[in-house]
Amino acid sequence: MINILAIDDSLTMREMVREVLSSAGFSVTTANDGVHGVDVFQQDQYDAVITDINMPKMDGFGVIESIRGGGMNARVPILVLTTESGPALKERARNAGATGWIVKPFEDESLINVIRRVTGAR
Repeated sequence: MINILAIDDSLTMREMVREVLSSAGFSVTTANDGVHGVDVFQQDQYDAVITDINMPKMDGFGVIESIRGGGMNARVPILVLTTESGPALKERARNAGATGWIVKPFEDESLINVIRRVTGAR
């Protein structure tokens, strides 16, 4: 089972991601902000992380930097899922270690296909 961690301060967005990915056969754990997400990440083995950028307590850049700088599963694919689409933000996320960028609102099939691609799932 492919294990995904979705971090977003919007309950609606967390539930949408969970519903879409669960229906495609993925196991999805959610976290409601960056600090919570990093804590949850350290408690299990994830095959991919999806994070929002604009969140309270710790933003998505902080999440990416924490995961990439940590000792546990630091090479996990990290996808940014956000309403932001500016080139400077994408560049900053890439430099921090993000694997990819998805703009909200997302298409279900696109999200599923990206997760399959970065995790090697069929």
